[in-house]
Amino acid sequence: MSVLTPPQTGRGNRRWLGLAVIAAAQFVVIMDTSIIGVALPGMQRDLGFTPENLSWVFNAYVVAFGGLLLLGGKVSDVLGARTVFAAGWVVLAAGSLVAAAAGNVEVELAGRAIQGAGAALIAPSALTLLMMLFGGNPRELTRALALYGAAAPAGGTAGVFLGGVITEYLSWPWVFAINIPIALLVLALVPLSMPAGATGGSRRVDVLGAATVTAGLAALVYAVVQAPEVGWGAARTWWVLGAGAALLAVFVVQQARGGDPLLRLGILRAPGLAAANLTQLLLGAAWIPMWFFLNLYLQQVLGFTAFPSGAALLPMTLLIMLGMVVLAPKALAALGVRTTTVTGLVLLAAGMAWLAMIDADGSYAVDVLPASLAAALGMSLAFIPTLGTAISAAPPEEGGLASGIVNTSYQVGSALGLAVMTAVAAGAGADQLGDAVALTEGYSAAFVGAAIVAAVAALATAALLRGPKS
Repeated sequence: MSVLTPPQTGRGNRRWLGLAVIAAAQFVVIMDTSIIGVALPGMQRDLGFTPENLSWVFNAYVVAFGGLLLLGGKVSDVLGARTVFAAGWVVLAAGSLVAAAAGNVEVELAGRAIQGAGAALIAPSALTLLMMLFGGNPRELTRALALYGAAAPAGGTAGVFLGGVITEYLSWPWVFAINIPIALLVLALVPLSMPAGATGGSRRVDVLGAATVTAGLAALVYAVVQAPEVGWGAARTWWVLGAGAALLAVFVVQQARGGDPLLRLGILRAPGLAAANLTQLLLGAAWIPMWFFLNLYLQQVLGFTAFPSGAALLPMTLLIMLGMVVLAPKALAALGVRTTTVTGLVLLAAGMAWLAMIDADGSYAVDVLPASLAAALGMSLAFIPTLGTAISAAPPEEGGLASGIVNTSYQVGSALGLAVMTAVAAGAGADQLGDAVALTEGYSAAFVGAAIVAAVAALATAALLRGPKS
């Protein structure tokens, strides 16, 4: 791993331009997980997705993203963060082109997976570049991390709104095509704003390890998504689950024995790191299913078209941005890491439990808005403390690895959480398209499941997370 030191060239306005590009990168990477939300009904109709398989439009991206993040962090350390950051945008643009031009399910999922691979190069290198630009000034680093952290959930929620505008006034392929001009703009700004940085450490890259962890995660998600259709008791379900678990076990053994692993297992002994990553995993498992099914409820039950559906979630975006930049830092200063995080997770669980009371004849003002705002406030309070803890717990020379781990935790949680809640929703009636009552019961069950995950996260955080004034 290379030591992250602030370069002499990263001064003044160039550093803040660099932060703007980095925050925009994080915004787009996470936006790409959510911008497809409003477009899902149109994609289902045009490409022939089944209700059970529709979640793979999300999961194909997230499995590739989460599974390859550690590889992205390692390659960033070997080749240099700026080089890998730029390469990631090229790959993301290529995947976006494939997804936009897709005429069937298989090509669409391939494009989404390529997008995820590009995001896996962008995310860890972006955070490494941030540390290179601001690591020498703790006060500025705190401010930079707050803006960076706000870009992630804000991008996730804003993607729903932007997806609504695009789908309503253009067509669903444009939710992917929009990435191409953004990528070109970022690539033009990279030489002007980003430090080149030095490479260091081993030149060896554990491609086998990356392939193993990605395949294991994909198998687990596939088994859970397909279980409602083929049956939880079917031999096929358990064979695939077993294969996924075995591949992940092989990955752990590889990392323990390898001379230069993707994941140095000893880093997990750093105080607070494992607990913060567990919280991030559960946070992703709770938050992502919420916006996924909330958007479907707005369109398929309440009858919102694409633009109103996206606009309906805009208040969440604004509250998250306010919470990340203003409220969370103040809460951290007054309450400490653990209390702030637990408070946020409790609010998140309460908001989702409130959403579980949705009705087939409900209304946005009563059934959606107040509950979604409670959940958004909870997310903003829980995300920043655990992100900061996970990054700062590692030694400076392993900052890239720490950023890869925490991003992986959130994305793995997102994929598995959505897979499980998709199965729960389908089992409770969400596979009965056109039946508003059955759909509502299915979505309500998914919200209950997400609320339980958030509550478990609150309990685990209270028991395990340690930090100043916690």
